[in-house]
Amino acid sequence: MRLSEFIEIEKNERAERRRLAGEKSYEILDRLDGVGDQFADISGGDAVGSVSPSIFVGRSGYPNVSTGLLSPVGNESDAGQFVTDGAWYEEGVSIGDVFERRTSLLNASQTIPVETNVHDTWEGFLGVQREVALADRPVGIEVGLDGTPELDLANSVDEVSAPTGPQARANDATLTENPHVPRPVKKTLEDDDWRATGAMNYLYNRGFDVYEINTILSAGALGQQANRRLVPTRWSITAVDDTVGQYLRGKQRNATSVDTVSVWHNEYLGNSFWIILAPGQWEFELVEFKAPGSVWNPDPTAGVWLASDYEGREGRTGYVEETAGAYYAARLAVLEYLDSIGRQAKALVLRHVSDDYWGPVGVWQVREAIRHAFDGDHAVSETFDDAVAGITEQLPVSLADLQRKSTLAAGRQTGLDAFE
Repeated sequence: MRLSEFIEIEKNERAERRRLAGEKSYEILDRLDGVGDQFADISGGDAVGSVSPSIFVGRSGYPNVSTGLLSPVGNESDAGQFVTDGAWYEEGVSIGDVFERRTSLLNASQTIPVETNVHDTWEGFLGVQREVALADRPVGIEVGLDGTPELDLANSVDEVSAPTGPQARANDATLTENPHVPRPVKKTLEDDDWRATGAMNYLYNRGFDVYEINTILSAGALGQQANRRLVPTRWSITAVDDTVGQYLRGKQRNATSVDTVSVWHNEYLGNSFWIILAPGQWEFELVEFKAPGSVWNPDPTAGVWLASDYEGREGRTGYVEETAGAYYAARLAVLEYLDSIGRQAKALVLRHVSDDYWGPVGVWQVREAIRHAFDGDHAVSETFDDAVAGITEQLPVSLADLQRKSTLAAGRQTGLDAFE
């Protein structure tokens, strides 16, 4: 399909999606007002029986971190739906849905020094938390609380770039059923001479998605014995995306290049993604355009905020400066596609964050939107420059502005590896 035809089809489909979405939903404000009612009957000294589908480790106060068991109190039969994973995209959850599910999870937590070695912790609160993290389904628990659940939305959003529910201090926790732990997870847990990176890639190759792996890593259940520590959830998400991404990039080092310039597009939750794959050795760049009035550029009178990060064939030596976890999530999705076709490519991802993105949901939506972009039709362009120019007509910046910000769009390359 020619690029011009592809863009016209995408424009029509985008308009229909926006029509169906209608006005921005602010029902979540009513939902937040009702959070207190959901947990009104819970107070300090109560023992709360529920099921826990996941855990959460905060980063505020590091190196003393808040580590908690998440429980959808009153929604135990649907506990699996409260776990962030790729199924949310398949389900088509809205921003409001994400806020509702997140804020419906009670976070029963304790404060633990991050230097605590948890390699053989199976008793008490940390032991229960580890069991929940390792299990492949929600686990029955009972938690004794030392305080009344309180919702601090501003702090929770800062923690994970998405809301979390009310938090209460936990005195203790016990299991009310035996958790089921998959055999590959048991293997990585028992081998405490195995470096965390190798264990992550082993689980990924055994069919575990990054969502499951980052929960196990966050609980301190991967790596060599002396290094097993709790890892804040936000950090574990990026660590797994980065580790698996580096592994996939290494597999493709000697792969044949794609032979055409291809363009894919997808739009989800007010984010529009354009992916260009072009012949050549591996290069990757994410460029973001954040519209005025969107969640990360809230001033409606501000201009479009541009951010970009790039890597050449040898990858990066340090954390990205401008695009944070979205970079690693987007890169992983592109590398997974290239791995599936046994090729390598020069890849440029353009992300337009519109003002429809009114609430943060987390980088999972970046990962899933790009993963699923490759499920649809794509366009073929004569040249990489033509593809960039054609897409720019759909973006809120000029081609000149994009070229000033982007390494790949400007034709610049960094590193001598580009000339090998």
